[in-house]
Amino acid sequence: MDLYFAPLSCSLATRIAIYEAGLPARFHQVTLSTKTLADGQDYLAVNPKGQVPALRTDGGEILTEGPAILQYVADLAPDSGLAPVAGELDRYRLQQWLNYIATEVHKGIFYTLFNPATPVEAKGFARDALLPPRYAYLSAHLAEREHLLDGFTVADAYLFTTLNWAAPAGVDLSDWPVLQAYRERLLGRPAVARAVSEEAALR
Repeated sequence: MDLYFAPLSCSLATRIAIYEAGLPARFHQVTLSTKTLADGQDYLAVNPKGQVPALRTDGGEILTEGPAILQYVADLAPDSGLAPVAGELDRYRLQQWLNYIATEVHKGIFYTLFNPATPVEAKGFARDALLPPRYAYLSAHLAEREHLLDGFTVADAYLFTTLNWAAPAGVDLSDWPVLQAYRERLLGRPAVARAVSEEAALR
């Protein structure tokens, strides 16, 4: 399969999942500002949305949207524990977390903070009003837990990825010690450390 990614963006979660699952994959870097691949090809021909991640399956199908791709990767390696079995209640809890991270954290906060077109007032509102209750909710859940569910899942890969954006967005993660400890703990996983190291070298 082929993963289309931008370094340290939300597609990092899928690279982590691929490494955790031990799956073979080819990686294609996307320049989001120009919507081009490293060889100059038009990325919009792969994903008309122009966003990452996109995944080309071994059958040639294109999948988009991070939460869907993460579950697809997890289901390719069911013994990895990256996602509960479909049909079990915990699978829907996984989807609950993926949706929360995607809407309330990723798009609700960090898209606003990183978008150069966002007015300064809107950035301040996202950082100072929207972020604290969401981080408080996550902190309360993780206060006595190692992971969002029982064991590392693709939801943890996604939340970890968003926590990496805190410092560049002007958010001091030390104000949220539970989340800071969670991030540092996950960074100790070999697959996570490998993915972060490889993508950091591309920035």
